[in-house]
Amino acid sequence: MKKIISFLLVAVMLVASLCMFTACSNEKTDGTTVSEDFKIGFIFLHDENSTYDKNFLEAAEAATAELGLKPEQVIFKTNIPEGNECYEAAADLADQGCNIVFANSFGHEPYMLKAAKEFPEVEFCHATGTTAHTENVPNFHNAFASIYEGRYLAGIAAGMKLNEMIESGKITADQAKMGYVGAFTYAEVISGYTSFYLGAKSVCPSVTMEVQFTGSWYDEALEKEAATKLLANNCVLISQHADSMGAPTACENAGVPNVSYNGSTKDACPNTFIISSRIDWAPYFKYIINANLAGEAIKADWCEGFEVGSVKLTDINEAVAAPGTKEAIEDAKAKLIAGEIKVFDASTFTVEGKALDSYKADVDTDADFTPDTEAIADGYFHESEFRSAPYFDVNIDGITLLNSMF
Repeated sequence: MKKIISFLLVAVMLVASLCMFTACSNEKTDGTTVSEDFKIGFIFLHDENSTYDKNFLEAAEAATAELGLKPEQVIFKTNIPEGNECYEAAADLADQGCNIVFANSFGHEPYMLKAAKEFPEVEFCHATGTTAHTENVPNFHNAFASIYEGRYLAGIAAGMKLNEMIESGKITADQAKMGYVGAFTYAEVISGYTSFYLGAKSVCPSVTMEVQFTGSWYDEALEKEAATKLLANNCVLISQHADSMGAPTACENAGVPNVSYNGSTKDACPNTFIISSRIDWAPYFKYIINANLAGEAIKADWCEGFEVGSVKLTDINEAVAAPGTKEAIEDAKAKLIAGEIKVFDASTFTVEGKALDSYKADVDTDADFTPDTEAIADGYFHESEFRSAPYFDVNIDGITLLNSMF
């Protein structure tokens, strides 16, 4: 009888312990647990009305749900400007007990860094920033993805469409001019539109491109105005690195093919949308959460691509895309992953009519943007290898900038 009673007491204690453990933890989809004390805070420049911010919001929701976090463990702050409001938001999230605070816009960086220095026990992670590798603040981190590879593939879709237009007699080869709506003349934007152009050029050698800058990441009126100007300049296909529906809407109204960014615009623009590339931030969010829970250091600079699912393309709109587009993209993607294609292969472009065999890039960014790192080796520009954020800022032949630098 005593043995039976002892056994029952042990069983009760085990059940109680299990209940206590369950009460203070959530089960992740991989069977491990996340403490209910864990919190993560997100700071977004805009809200779901911005395609850029919507992409981050959806990734955060997907990643935290997959890891089993409860709604009260995930705090979103939207419409946070690139000013001291970002520091105040970051400090508030730290005060609310967040283990990790993430911000998603370039101009948030100095304010995130300020907060990181003030709250050393909290990890501060920032997308598109450039200074984590030089500041050496242990709890401050930058992240990006090799989206230039995604833009290159989207450019192939554009080039295939241009070829179809040439072959059908709609345009001549010398009329294969694309337009591009860019936000700022930061390296991130230059890297993006150049990789898009080089992708198009890889299949349509006669292509040229004009770029109109808006001076804003998100301004629907300015983006629509920029696209309208490019269309008036006889651009026969438009793409963008800006965050609203301004350019896609202008293209749909004009019946001109469009390659969007950060998500499909097929529902709103069924007659002109071809494809879109985007960064999927869910792999990064899962990485930083898991690292924090395991007590592991988060990388100062993190940059991944197709291999981990950080760079993605939407489904092709077969009603608009040229025949063979899917096959051409799949072939080029396989070669990118295998290293057989380099997006910034120096043999595929010139600068003022000359080959580029050496280029000092501004990797260790300072106030004067002083070039400091040789970026060309083995015949190509090594983008996002010395830090996560892009630093390709070369103005290559074939691309014309229509307005001044911002």
